Amino acid sequence: MKITVFGSGAWGIANAILLHNNGHDVALRSSHDGVTRMLSTTRANPHLKDILIPDGIRIAETFAAATADTEIAVIATSSPALREIAQKLAEALAPECVVVCVSKGIERNSAMLFSQILREVFGEERKIAILSGPAHAEEVARRMPTAVVAASHDKRTAELVQDVWMNDEFRVYTTDDVVGVELGAALKNVIAIGAGVSEGLGFGDNTIAMLATRGLTEIAHLVLALGGRRETITGLAGLGDLMVTCTSRHSRNRRAGVLIGKGATVEDAMSEVGAIVEGYHAAHAAYTLAVRHGVDMPICTETYYVLYEGKDPKQAMRDLMSRTKRSETELSFI
Repeated sequence: MKITVFGSGAWGIANAILLHNNGHDVALRSSHDGVTRMLSTTRANPHLKDILIPDGIRIAETFAAATADTEIAVIATSSPALREIAQKLAEALAPECVVVCVSKGIERNSAMLFSQILREVFGEERKIAILSGPAHAEEVARRMPTAVVAASHDKRTAELVQDVWMNDEFRVYTTDDVVGVELGAALKNVIAIGAGVSEGLGFGDNTIAMLATRGLTEIAHLVLALGGRRETITGLAGLGDLMVTCTSRHSRNRRAGVLIGKGATVEDAMSEVGAIVEGYHAAHAAYTLAVRHGVDMPICTETYYVLYEGKDPKQAMRDLMSRTKRSETELSFI
């Protein structure tokens, strides 16, 4: 199939390499002319060390070249750029072109899920899918065994994504729980920032396990409130993605949290990481959704206070630990 990946960060490149290795005709499009020139010359992205873009992957120098005759448009941009690229694609893509979003996050100001934005922009007739799960670009590009979930309200669209992406090293499951998959993907980044903060403060494995486990319960509460299913949160897009993001050396969200825990300002931490930290944007949206739907999300809320209201991380942890006594299974999702 003819596929164009829109977004030339590490995850966009990893998807392009995977799809190329699967035998598809793949193009890669950056929204920045300078990045396009760099990729054309170096065939590499500094955020994906020691990985070269195969010569068979075309670097699309114009938007028209990127969209011409493409059968699948893969959106791999950061959350701040997603709406803009979707609007451009809606005007350029053929009606039968399938849109697959591999980005993870929630639009910060509107608190809209990416699937909601895509449906709003593209309309009800467009075939849309979300691909998500515990998949670091560095490992996918090196063909390490990985499993993810393709989510779509249309079964055939999810199965198409499964067929196109799946190979011996990259396993794809399908689901129609788009809400559960997207919230799991976005909110695990918020919990991972909190886990990183705890590490930066000098706390240990017990604390990270506490934040991850109770954070998963918070995610599940919001998923259920928005119409998703509890089993999604115990799967790859929930528990799986949360585990890897809270603990991996590849996790930008965890790294930003560690820096903040060690005393860096939020702005300095984001700058030092050197790439978009999606959990920063998702924390704002998570707080908005929790208030809007009346869902108690203390870890996400305290992370929001640290990131946006300047709350001292040590005080945030004290406030979490001094909450009213309760049963572990009270309002639990399992």
